[in-house]
Amino acid sequence: MGQTLLFPDPKPLDQRLGRKFFRRAPQRPGVYLMKDACDKVLYVGKAKDLKQRLNHYRVANPDRMPRRHLKMVREVARIEFQFCANEAAALKRESKLLRSLKPQFNRAGVWPGKTRFIAWRFAQEHLELAVTDMPEPTWQRFGPLGGGSRHLHQALARLLWLALNPARACTELPAGWMQGYQAQQVMIECGQSVQEVAAALAALFWQSPDDMLLWLGSRFSKRIHPFERAIIESELEILKEFSAKRKQALEGGRQLALL
Repeated sequence: MGQTLLFPDPKPLDQRLGRKFFRRAPQRPGVYLMKDACDKVLYVGKAKDLKQRLNHYRVANPDRMPRRHLKMVREVARIEFQFCANEAAALKRESKLLRSLKPQFNRAGVWPGKTRFIAWRFAQEHLELAVTDMPEPTWQRFGPLGGGSRHLHQALARLLWLALNPARACTELPAGWMQGYQAQQVMIECGQSVQEVAAALAALFWQSPDDMLLWLGSRFSKRIHPFERAIIESELEILKEFSAKRKQALEGGRQLALL
C-alpha cells in the first residue's frame, strides 16, 4: 500500500470550479483561456485533448508544478474553451491569441525570444546537451529557436535521463532538475545506448519526431506508477508541441523560429 499523505496536495481549481467541470471537460482539440475574477486572460494553452490537458493543473503539487503555474491556478476564476478541428488548427489559434492578448503567465510565443540553439555532442559514453546562443563548431545543433528553447532543453534532458535510467525513480533525477533548475549544459551517461540516443535526437530534429516519441515510449513502458506517468506525460507534451510547430513551420516554408 502507498503511504498516505498527512496533508493532501491542494486542488484550488477543484475548489473553485468544481469537480464536475473537469469531468465534463470536452475530449476534443482546442484552446483554453484561463481567466481571473475580472475576466482578464491569465494563460492561453492548446491541446489535442482538452480534458486530459486540464487535468494536469488540478493538483497544485509544488514539486511537480512550476512556481508560476502554482501562482496562476490560485488566481483562475474560470476557464473558457475555443474548439478547433484538429491539433494543427488549435496551434494556429493559440499563436494568434498569444500575440494579441500577451497573457501574464505565458512565456513562449508572447514576445519575440532571444534566438538560441539546442546543441549536443557525445564524449565516449556521455551525452552533452546544451541550450546556447553560439554553438561550438564541433557540436551538432538545431535552430535557431525562440524563447521556449530553454523549456525544450529541460524536458529533453529529463526524458533522456529517465529513459537511460529505467531502474531509477523520477525523484532520483539530478538535484534541481525536477524544479527546472538545470544548467544550460548538462551531461547524461548513455552507457551502451549512445547510438540509440544519437538516432533519437536525429529523428526529433531532422527526420521524424514521431520516431523519437516511439523510442521514448518503449523505454517508459515499464513505468506504471501514476506519479511517474504523470510527470513523463507532461514532459512528452512539450516534445509533442515542438513536433507540431516544426511540422507547421515546414509546411508553411517558414524559418524555424518555433518556440
